[in-house]
Amino acid sequence: MNEKIKQKLKELTTKSGVYIMHSSSGAVIYVGKAKNLKNRVSQYFNNSPKPTKVMAMVEHVEDFEYFITLSERDAFALENNLIKKYKPFYNILLKDDKAYPYIKVTVKDEYPRLEVVRKIKNDGSKYFGPYISSISPYALIKIVNMAYPLRTCKGNLPKKPKRPCLNYSLGLCSAPCAKYVSKEEYKKIVQKAMDFLRGNDSDIEKILEAKMKVASSIENFERALEIRDMLKMINNLKQKVVADLPSDKSIDVISYVNNGILGAICTLTIRHGKVLGITNQSVVDASIDEKETISQYVVQYYEKHEYPKELLLNMDVDDVTKEAIKTKIICPQKGTKLNLIKMANLNANEYLNKIEYKENIEYDKTVGALEKLKDKLNLKSVPNRIECYDISHISGTNQVASMVVFIAGKVAKNMYRKFKIPNYEKGSNDFESLRQTLIRRFNELKKDDVSFTQKPDLIVIDGGKGQLSSTYPVLKDFNVQCDIISLAKSYEEVYVPNNNMPIMLKRGSSELRLLQNIRDEAHRFAISFHRKLRTKNEIKSPLDEIIGLGKVKKQALLNQFKTLDEIKNASVEELNLVKGIDINLAIKIKNFVENLKNK
Repeated sequence: MNEKIKQKLKELTTKSGVYIMHSSSGAVIYVGKAKNLKNRVSQYFNNSPKPTKVMAMVEHVEDFEYFITLSERDAFALENNLIKKYKPFYNILLKDDKAYPYIKVTVKDEYPRLEVVRKIKNDGSKYFGPYISSISPYALIKIVNMAYPLRTCKGNLPKKPKRPCLNYSLGLCSAPCAKYVSKEEYKKIVQKAMDFLRGNDSDIEKILEAKMKVASSIENFERALEIRDMLKMINNLKQKVVADLPSDKSIDVISYVNNGILGAICTLTIRHGKVLGITNQSVVDASIDEKETISQYVVQYYEKHEYPKELLLNMDVDDVTKEAIKTKIICPQKGTKLNLIKMANLNANEYLNKIEYKENIEYDKTVGALEKLKDKLNLKSVPNRIECYDISHISGTNQVASMVVFIAGKVAKNMYRKFKIPNYEKGSNDFESLRQTLIRRFNELKKDDVSFTQKPDLIVIDGGKGQLSSTYPVLKDFNVQCDIISLAKSYEEVYVPNNNMPIMLKRGSSELRLLQNIRDEAHRFAISFHRKLRTKNEIKSPLDEIIGLGKVKKQALLNQFKTLDEIKNASVEELNLVKGIDINLAIKIKNFVENLKNK
């Protein structure tokens, strides 16, 4: 378990939600839901016994993120949507293309009916759902038919009346096939059924309670128990799901929160009625009016994103913004849309708390550490730009130097530079290599390189007192007014000019960690350049010395003859047959390899 995960586990909330595990490449490898995010996610990383498949997954986890939901049901629905979106390697359940079931009411039909479907289509029908966990859409249709006698048969009804089926005798159908009910009366029954599916369950509960009493009075206890179970199902239906909307809608939900200093925005992306994404980001804005901040964000956001059919905001925006945004803007006050705003608010506030915590940690690691360095090392100023130098070689060969840059305590990779160092003598001379590197660096001060033209506030040399002594005079020669120190690896001693005694910074302190980070980064950068240079020199071919034999022609030559020995044994005529090599170049190649034979 890495330090990033350890820190995130401390920050976890106890609310319900969905968590996503990422591999080292950033790929989503697992999506899960939790009633208590802190308890569930922590279980993956503690020392308790775990199934083999869980241990295998945890070994590949490098990071995780999580989203808060209003209920466990929302977490269940959101988990399904995210698994379908990312198809994580370690998820098995819910990965197929099936969606949660809906109840479809075919209102376009002459005599509408109810059926269970898994996809919402733009066919004029009405859709209700989705139905998950203990709520069965098939059982709901049975409840509807128990109270409202709608037809269950598929297809078109016959033009001529026919004998009704058994359902009519059982009171489960009004027999439109036999013309026992008019279209107007039937539509009223359909409307009552849809009112129930929308959540108006008081009428149907009364009807079912009356039927249960009748069944009990005639000692039909089996039917009475069946109706009792239906009433329990109705109670479960009252729990709304907001992470999966019963409509084929495209909606964005944006919520902005702030604590007076920092701000955070959460954006829910809903497509085809489903929450497919929840993104959080910090906002840096100096506006006094919150509405101005969210207005500016919304305008910028839709410069890069497609417009949804509806945009839900947790606060109103000005008329200018409404004119600029080519979609319907709503600030909901009730219902499912308000629940979506509440979900966005929860996530935005959670993210804001994390930002505030991370800002404090980041300050200690960067600006705070720089201020401490100034005091502890008695520097001229707070070192905003720090440059660190290191040397890498093997027995004096392929010597290179690295220059890495930290600005405001953070890595500035676009400012990194590297140097090839000549062999000054047999073996190596790190002191001279460092001195020559600084000379070359400061020779570039007035040139066009964006990194070299900026003067450092502090130079860090990887090494001890000797390395510092060899480089400090260079600053005087070029009249560069900046501080310079060296950091020795053995005991992490800090050496400063004109002082034989090292300064020992407190172990684990933020100021020492900052120096260690920049020193280690310089070491890494130097080694990577050295390895690259060494590899390049190792694969160098004697054929590279032949003028006129470029990479393509050289590769064609090697493809034909495979080795240098085969090229040596080939005649001029055979060399001339290689694609791209004319007779003059063939003669030149032959003469060159003949000379190699004689050496």
